[in-house]
Amino acid sequence: MTEFDDNVIQVLKLIPSGNVATYGQIAELAGFKNYARHVGKVLAKADDELQLPWHRVVNAQGTISHRGTPGSIELQRLLLEEEGVEIGLYGKINLKQYRWQP
Repeated sequence: MTEFDDNVIQVLKLIPSGNVATYGQIAELAGFKNYARHVGKVLAKADDELQLPWHRVVNAQGTISHRGTPGSIELQRLLLEEEGVEIGLYGKINLKQYRWQP
């Protein structure tokens, strides 16, 4: 794993239940501003043993990004709703209300 991977994983582990963070926010907190796309790559290759709260990561518009796995959007939505995150019309999350403020 790279320093970037390690930093991203540490940030991801800090996102509390009932909150979301954007890919860009995670990259910046990991010390790699403007590396939002790479955060998605870390999530894609992370194995299940790490038990990362991947479902708490959304795009900058506050919507769930397609991960390429059938059913992943529905699963992410379900997991977020179970934590109390409201997902509005067109799948939009109110970032002012649910965005993690470390």
